[in-house]
Amino acid sequence: MKGWNGKILRFDLSKGTFRSQEFDSDFAMKFIGGRGFAAKILWNETKPGIDPLSPENLLMMATGPLTGLPLPSSGKIVVAAKSPLTGGYGDGNLGSWAAVNLRKAGYDALVITGAARKPSYIVITDSHAEIKDAEGCWGLGSFETERRLQEKHGRKVGILTIGPAGENLVRYATVVSQEGRSGGRPGIGAVMGSKKLKAVVVEGQKEIPLADERKLKEVGAEGYKAVLSKPDYESWKRQGTMSTVEWSQANSVLPTLNFKECIFEEAAGISGEFMETLKVAQRGCPQCNMTCGNVVEDIEGKQAELDYENVVMLGSNIGIGNLKQVAYLNRMADDYGIDTISLGNTIGFAMEASERKLLAEKLEWGNFDQAKRLTEDIVRGEGLGELLAKGTRAAAEKIGMGSAKWAMNIKGLEISAYNCHSAPGMALAFGTSSIGAHHKEAWVISWEMNFGRESYGMEKVEKVIEFQRIRGGVFESLVTCRFPWIELSFELEWYPKFLEASTGLKIGIDDIYTVGDRIYSLIRAFWVREYGSKWSRSMDYPPARWFEEAPKKGAQKGVTLDPQGYDRLLDEYYKRRGWDRNGVPQGTCLQKLGLGDVAQALGRTSS
Repeated sequence: MKGWNGKILRFDLSKGTFRSQEFDSDFAMKFIGGRGFAAKILWNETKPGIDPLSPENLLMMATGPLTGLPLPSSGKIVVAAKSPLTGGYGDGNLGSWAAVNLRKAGYDALVITGAARKPSYIVITDSHAEIKDAEGCWGLGSFETERRLQEKHGRKVGILTIGPAGENLVRYATVVSQEGRSGGRPGIGAVMGSKKLKAVVVEGQKEIPLADERKLKEVGAEGYKAVLSKPDYESWKRQGTMSTVEWSQANSVLPTLNFKECIFEEAAGISGEFMETLKVAQRGCPQCNMTCGNVVEDIEGKQAELDYENVVMLGSNIGIGNLKQVAYLNRMADDYGIDTISLGNTIGFAMEASERKLLAEKLEWGNFDQAKRLTEDIVRGEGLGELLAKGTRAAAEKIGMGSAKWAMNIKGLEISAYNCHSAPGMALAFGTSSIGAHHKEAWVISWEMNFGRESYGMEKVEKVIEFQRIRGGVFESLVTCRFPWIELSFELEWYPKFLEASTGLKIGIDDIYTVGDRIYSLIRAFWVREYGSKWSRSMDYPPARWFEEAPKKGAQKGVTLDPQGYDRLLDEYYKRRGWDRNGVPQGTCLQKLGLGDVAQALGRTSS
């Protein structure tokens, strides 16, 4: 088997043991890698109903057959587990030299179970693996932890770590690498913390087994050149995702004041154009030639890496229009190892709850000092932060008084930075995302603005599924970054070429789409299994705010989502997926996708 190492490294932290396990070509072909491997192993090996923060939960770190190869933006790894924030499947990807080094150490994935008795970290090399004492790093931020581990193990290692948020089990703690690469929004960092695992350190020097090394180098070099030749490359290098601030403001989809409004009067102060005047450096992931990390100096003169999502959620969504202040909050979040999207949502929720006099604390929109203090309290689990550390869904359940209507999450995961009062296609994408409300799987909103935002036509369902197959299927299983394709129009046809050179297999893009459909139905089955009788189609609905509370400013003033229109979109989505009216995969769908065991487990063999 070429392209894959064919090995998974397994650690049992409770026993202090590890072992290597081989997988066959059937497993590789059916699930490819990354998210596919993670979803299948979690389905097979976790008991229904386990506590996500218990030793029984699995922590997955998985690559794909393109990871680490000399190809555009191939330095990515997927981190996954049962989510402590949502109670369903959770994952995320991040760029890290740990992804490249894991492949070069001879493994395609890590599976970590159990929990260490004391703070520990894992070291993996070509010929050795061990569990080491991390007492000296426990309590440190992710930046200092990585620096210390590099001093001890060398500059060539790849490191995945958590900060104090993961240690303290903040439900939206992330896994961090390279002072700004952060992944695992649904609390994968908290799962890591529950296992007393501070970091994973990887160094690999082996050659990744390839079907045609010469061809791989050739097509990879051509791919890099093609990226550089794209018309939008220069503008991308200047602003990256930050140009979306202006775009969202112009299209009235910019989250403002906990998604109450769609435009922000101070948007110019957090815009991509303004960022350019402050920019001091640019960072990127391994193997990438379209680096997206824009670095500015924050209010303390320290470097912070910015992109659209963190700037908007810690900026306009909580009423802050000072980019240096936003940069400070973002650097805090990265160092603490906490998701910036959920953080901006929970702070916004708290500010609105205070405005409505549902909290004893007096919080004000745009108050930087209060936002800073709330972030610290959330990480430490102190005061109001103890409640907010559990996310907006849990906070709304505790506060009550109708606050669930404006707790901006779906399935417990906070919505990322697009306000969808008048974007039904993007609302559907958020509603049906496999991990809860996240844009990464189906960023259809740009297409939707051009196609016709007011439409509830079935073309939007088709586009959501198409994007989910590409973004959530192709890129999350191969595993590479989606940015060359989505931002620069780097053609999808490159990826079967890359895959053939890597594996020797002629796998067309339609074949990968089928794998994506398999993964989506498997992940949906995982959710249904975990929620049991509590599962219903309401799990795929956006918050009531988008249906009931219209913005009062901007071009979309007075517009809300139409409930009947959204229902029609959701019905059609289920139909095309082969799921029933409650969003549960039907037996015929699961059998067709080669998931007969899943159909049997769900009792869907006769449908």
